[in-house]
Amino acid sequence: MRTYGNTILITGGGTGIGLALAEELVCRNNVVIICGRRSERLEAAKKRLPQVHTRVCDLSQVASRRALADWLPSHFKELNILINNAGIQRLVDFRKGERDINHAYEEVATNLVAPIHLSALLIPVLRKRKEAAIVNISSGLAFTPLSVVPVYCATKAAIHSLSLTVRHQLRETSIRVFEVAPPMVATELSGRRRRAEEGGFAMMPAEAAAGIIKALENDEYEVALGSAAGLHSQREALFEAINE
Repeated sequence: MRTYGNTILITGGGTGIGLALAEELVCRNNVVIICGRRSERLEAAKKRLPQVHTRVCDLSQVASRRALADWLPSHFKELNILINNAGIQRLVDFRKGERDINHAYEEVATNLVAPIHLSALLIPVLRKRKEAAIVNISSGLAFTPLSVVPVYCATKAAIHSLSLTVRHQLRETSIRVFEVAPPMVATELSGRRRRAEEGGFAMMPAEAAAGIIKALENDEYEVALGSAAGLHSQREALFEAINE
């Protein structure tokens, strides 16, 4: 798939992988729209990348998703790529009963319900394009979950399954469905900025963005990046090791 001359929506585009993707895709002469909950992050991204278009959107809310989907076609008629990148990760301890349940609801809404709903809203738009794509950012934790973030891992496993089934449903359309699973990335996903050296696993956002773009260029519909590549094949042994 070509990685230039597209009109692309990146959810969670104000920081981390989303911002790194926006930077690279702008350099490739794409029209890039980024959305996120925090206006200050979007404003900072706009200062860094004046070419990007921004939209404040709380993807955990149905009304906000609908408003985004209604706004896009009227402003960007050539929209042909949706990148479902937005995500949050929270510690959830089921030994504490309902203490962390609000975190769980927020994670499911942002990480899973939002990509489901936004894809459904925009597929009719994308199908009109000669070449189109949905890119779902999952995680190596979809295959080897980490017990301290169980809901996050469950949502990413669901994104993996969703990517498989939607890809099959859309196989005779112009829309290609990609899934890219990064390892730990040096972002603010869990509410604090991760260091690249943390645990020996984290990669930099620009490296993750490069891997995503390479997957598009090579029509690799399911790709695990960096250390995530081994998480699927060694999932049972690794689960025991990392959750001791």
